[in-house]
Amino acid sequence: MTLLTPGIAHISRLLIVLTTPYVLITLFDHFVLQPHNIGQENWVLLTASVFFLPILLSLHVVYDQMKVRSRARTLGARPVPVAEGSMIMSWLGNVDLLMKVARENRKGYPGDGFWDLMDKYGPIFNLRFLWGDNMLTTNPDHIQRVLASNFNNHVKGSNFQFNMRSVLGVGVFNSDGDMWKFHRSMTRPFFNRDRITHFELFDRHAEVTMKRMKDRLREGYPVDFQDLMGRFTLDSATEFLFGSCFHSLNGVLPYPHNADPVLLQQSSTSTVSEADAFASAFLKAQQVIAEREDFGRMAWPFFEVFEDRTEEPMRVLNGIIGRYVEETLRKKGKSQKGELGEEEKGDEGGDDGKSLLDELVKMTDDPKVIKDEVLNILIAGRDTTAETLTFIVYLLSTHPKIFAKLREEILSTLGKDTRRGFTFEEMKECRYLRAMINETLRLFPIVPFNVREAITEETLPSPDPNLPPVYIPAGTRWVIAYSVFMMHRRKDLWGPDAEVFDPDRFLDERFKKYLAPKPFIFLPFNAGPRICLGQQFAYNEMSLMIIRLVQNFSSFSFDPEACPPDCRAPPEWAALKDGSRKSVDGIRPKMALTMNILGGMWVRAVESVEEA
Repeated sequence: MTLLTPGIAHISRLLIVLTTPYVLITLFDHFVLQPHNIGQENWVLLTASVFFLPILLSLHVVYDQMKVRSRARTLGARPVPVAEGSMIMSWLGNVDLLMKVARENRKGYPGDGFWDLMDKYGPIFNLRFLWGDNMLTTNPDHIQRVLASNFNNHVKGSNFQFNMRSVLGVGVFNSDGDMWKFHRSMTRPFFNRDRITHFELFDRHAEVTMKRMKDRLREGYPVDFQDLMGRFTLDSATEFLFGSCFHSLNGVLPYPHNADPVLLQQSSTSTVSEADAFASAFLKAQQVIAEREDFGRMAWPFFEVFEDRTEEPMRVLNGIIGRYVEETLRKKGKSQKGELGEEEKGDEGGDDGKSLLDELVKMTDDPKVIKDEVLNILIAGRDTTAETLTFIVYLLSTHPKIFAKLREEILSTLGKDTRRGFTFEEMKECRYLRAMINETLRLFPIVPFNVREAITEETLPSPDPNLPPVYIPAGTRWVIAYSVFMMHRRKDLWGPDAEVFDPDRFLDERFKKYLAPKPFIFLPFNAGPRICLGQQFAYNEMSLMIIRLVQNFSSFSFDPEACPPDCRAPPEWAALKDGSRKSVDGIRPKMALTMNILGGMWVRAVESVEEA
C-alpha cells in the first residue's frame, strides 16, 4: 500500500482548509484584538472558525449563481435549469439526488433517475452535486457543438483526469491538448486500410472461439458469451498490440451457477492463468475508476482511506504490459546499434512483421507513456468490441425472426463454408449485417455517458425554440456530461418505436426521416477530432465473428436461469408493462467505463447441420 492513500491525502488537504480559519482567527485575536484588550475566549474563536467556512461557501455559491445569471442575461441567454431534490437537501449540495444517482448506477437500468428529470427540466439540466455544477445533456445539437463544431473549447478536464489517472495515466482517453495530439499521432498510422480489412488475425481466434463454444455446449451447459467474447477480443487485441497473444481462449471457461457442484469446484480451484489474472485486474481497475467518476472528485477519496483500490490491479497490469514494453524497447536499442540477430528480426509480430507496440516505441522511449497508451488502446479495442458482440448475440437470441433474416443474408452472400475466407468488399454486401450492428450500438452504446469541460464560456442552442439559448460558464466546476445512451432512445429523435430492436430502421424510410437529416443523433463511436480511430477495425472484427457464428450455429437462445439470481433483471422491471427496453430485457446492463451485463450473458445454441 502506498504511504498516502487517496483518502488520507484528500482528508489532509481538507484538514488544512478546515483549520486555516481557526489559525487565522487566532492570529488576528492575538496580534490585533488582545493588544487592545478586546481578545476573545477560545470557545468564541472556535465557534467563529466552525461557522466561517460554511458562511463563506454559502456566500460564494450565492455570488456565483448571481454572476452566472447576470452574465447569461448579458449574452441574451439563460442558465441551465437546476434539478433540485428536497428543499433542505438543495442547500446541502443535492446530496439526496447524488445518492439516488449512485444507487441507480449500482442497481438500476442505465439512465434511471435521469429520465424523470429530463421530462421535468428538458434535455439539459444541472444536477449541482455538492455545489459543483454537473450539466447533463441528451440534445444532439449540444453534443455536436461539444464534440465537433466547437471542439477546441472542450476538454476532458482536470476533474475527469484526477478520477482516472491512476489507471489511464496520460493515455489518449485521459489527456488534452498537445499530449492528446501526441498520443493520437502515435496510433493513427497503424489503423490503415490494409490492416483493418485484413481478417486473417480475427479468423484464427474466431476458429478457436467456435471450438471452445461447441465443446461447452456439447457438455449440455450454456456458454457465458460475454466471458467468451472477452477472451476472443483480448487475444485478438494483444496479438495486434504485441505481436503475440495471451491465449486466454485456452483457459478454463466458467460454468453457470446451477451446474454440477463438482464442475464448479474444479473450475474455481483450477490454476489461474496469466491471461485470466490480466482480465480480472483489467475489469477491477475499470470498475474502480468508474465508481470514482460517479461519486465525483470531492466524494470518492473518502471511500479509499485505507487503500488505493486501483493499486493491486494496476500492479498486475503494469507487470504484464511492462514486460512487453521493456522487451520491445530492448529490441529497438539493439536494432539502432545494429545488434539485432536474424531470429529477433523475424520474431517481430503483426501481419507485416510489426506490431502496434513496435510502432509506438518509434515515437518515444518513455515506458510509462507507452504503457498508458497500450492500456487505453486495450480498453478501446477489447472491451468495447467484446461487449457489443455480447449485446448483439443477446438481442439475436431474443429475436429469432431477426436472426433468421440475418442468417439468410450471410449464407446466401458468403456461403456456409466456415473455412472460406472473404474480402472486405464481399462483407460490405451484407447490408443487413451492418444495420444489425448499428441497431445494437444504438440501443446499447458501450460508452453510455461521457464528460467535457468548457475552457471559455459559451452558449448552447435552446432545446425549446421559444426560449433563449443556455449559458455554459467556463472552468472545472462546470462539467458538461452527455449521454448518447439516452439520446439514442429518445422517441422524438428516433420515432415512437425508438426502444424496439429493429435493424431495418437503418435501411428503410426511417433512415431518411430521422437519421439522414440529423446524423448527430447516432454517435456510438464519438465524433469530431476525437472520433474513434478503430471504428472500422471494430466493425470488421464484429462482422467476422457474427458471420462465423451464423455459419456455425442455426439458432441461439438466452438462458436467464444460468445467470446468478442476484444478477437477473428484477421482477419489478417486467411489471412496468410499458414496452420499454427496461420492461422487456432479461439482463441487467451495468455501467463501468464501458457497459456490460451483470453476471454474464448465458446462451445456448444449435449447431448448423452442415457443421454438426
